[in-house]
Amino acid sequence: MAFSTIASPSSAFFSKKELFLSPFLIKKFKATTVPNKIVSVMASSHSQRPPSTTGPVKGAMTMTQKILARVAERSQLVPGENVWVNVDVMMIHDISGPGAIGILKREFGEDAKVWDREKIVVIPDHYIFTSDDRANRNVDILREFCIEQNIKYFYDIKDINNFRANPDYKGVCHVALAQEGHCRPGEFLLGGDSHTCSAGAFGQFASGIGSTDAAFVMGTGKLLLKVPPTLRFVMDGEMPSYLLAKDLILHILGEITVSGGTYKSMEFVGSTVESLNMEERMTLCNMVVEAGGKNGIVPADSTTYKYLEDKTSLAFEPVYSDENARFLSEYRLDVSKLEPVVAKPHSPDNRALVRECKDVKIDRVYIGSCTGGKTQDFLAAAKVFLASGKKVNVPTFLVPATQKVWMDIYTLPVPKSGGKTCSQIFEEAGCNTPASPTCGACVGGPRDIYARMNEPQFDPMLCVQDNCHRFRWTLDIFSLILVCDTIGVRRSMVYKSLQSFYKFSCKSSQMLVTFQFFLGFPFAVSLD
Repeated sequence: MAFSTIASPSSAFFSKKELFLSPFLIKKFKATTVPNKIVSVMASSHSQRPPSTTGPVKGAMTMTQKILARVAERSQLVPGENVWVNVDVMMIHDISGPGAIGILKREFGEDAKVWDREKIVVIPDHYIFTSDDRANRNVDILREFCIEQNIKYFYDIKDINNFRANPDYKGVCHVALAQEGHCRPGEFLLGGDSHTCSAGAFGQFASGIGSTDAAFVMGTGKLLLKVPPTLRFVMDGEMPSYLLAKDLILHILGEITVSGGTYKSMEFVGSTVESLNMEERMTLCNMVVEAGGKNGIVPADSTTYKYLEDKTSLAFEPVYSDENARFLSEYRLDVSKLEPVVAKPHSPDNRALVRECKDVKIDRVYIGSCTGGKTQDFLAAAKVFLASGKKVNVPTFLVPATQKVWMDIYTLPVPKSGGKTCSQIFEEAGCNTPASPTCGACVGGPRDIYARMNEPQFDPMLCVQDNCHRFRWTLDIFSLILVCDTIGVRRSMVYKSLQSFYKFSCKSSQMLVTFQFFLGFPFAVSLD
């Protein structure tokens, strides 16, 4: 069996047929009942003794509990407690920021100052390269606020016609937060975006909040938070070369469903997780919110510290779950037995095996987003194109997450390519030129956003995309992981039909790229 857990099975999870798709044996620990009451209404500003020496004898805690205990100035926390916490980093972008700024001024006063100008990070990234006046005004509001408040970390863009003329501009906030050194083990990070949980890859608590909470945090540096219980996912076994972290999280979503992690911490451990690079760990944590999770978290290790060496000079203190810490449930996954999976419309948990979708026709391809627009994602895609040796048969859009990723596409040689870069391989394959770094068409936006599907179709278009969303409110998405054999592939990597693709997919040994499929409705979220 590929997946197992500890305790009594729940028949609500899987039928025998579903177990065949990806074997889980689910058992759950019975959660301890905790009174749902506020036990602290304000973090103490004056303590006679350090928190670690006050109160009862400290019990075993999970990583998430330990981080929350530190920022709540408590020696002990249990799931269900409501506590005031002190925020280490608060991030807003051009969608969440203007609303939060408006609420801050309304509730705290027009002349109110933020609690700490060096702990607020402002990253415009969503609707940037557009002629839409209202979208552009959002960025102007951020700029005016950052000048007024003297915000230290504002990654501004003024010339949208040439992103390279803006040295401060970065791109997608979740990737930029990591690249710019704002993610550190043991810290507490909040963001005005649901996929802020990506930063949990660094062994920190990271979660998305709404504009009202963001305004309160900017004004006070505090937030009232309920301590979540933790689901633990132990992943062991050698990871097949045709899988990526996207496979792992889609398998998990297919098992626990989009509500299975509701207001829970999802902790990822095991030898497989330890083998993942930081970008893959970010992918894993990125999509816990698709399960309703409060946060995802991976223990910091030498891989984490190596990544951070040239990115931050601030001291940090990693934490780890105690050996006898209590988890709401523990799931065990034998990764070596997994197959590539898809998440069919219209939900991330609508899982099926790739081989069951061999007849699916493809209309276009989109590579980008916080989930799939990182350097490692483009390297994986380039390897697939390189192995195919053919040109694409459908329009293929490339949207790097950040300026750094864009530079990597043009400068980093792809292994075993004879020194070719990703950009050279993409050009030879007939892909579109890599676009300006941004969230792009991930959540739709103005009609002129790059690669957005605007026109109604009599027959819905099918777009392969390595995004995180698969809900009707974005676009009708159908996620899929395409795998390519390394030896003499005679077909183009991007097929008009998956029939031929399936014939060699199960024999794949090295090359892969994570994609997702949109079932194209004409728009997602529009400012019109």
